[in-house]
Amino acid sequence: MSEETKTPLDHVNDALAQLKEMRHYAKNNVETLTTQWLLFDGELKKLKQSGSIETLMTRQSELHDALNDEIATLEEWVATLQPPPEEA
Repeated sequence: MSEETKTPLDHVNDALAQLKEMRHYAKNNVETLTTQWLLFDGELKKLKQSGSIETLMTRQSELHDALNDEIATLEEWVATLQPPPEEA
């Protein structure tokens, strides 16, 4: 489907698919960073590096939450952009 023939619904669905993919990677990043944090928490504190890692974990988690919010918004848009059912 070319860009010229895409409907608003197509564009919203494309954006929704991209955001869902980003959410998947954001979740994986949070999980990986948390795992690393738990493994090296004591050592990072000794090196006075725990604060920067905590900040990264918080920011990554906030991104994941923001992606969830935007996905919910776009899913609502998809519902409003659906063409009405054709009458028989």
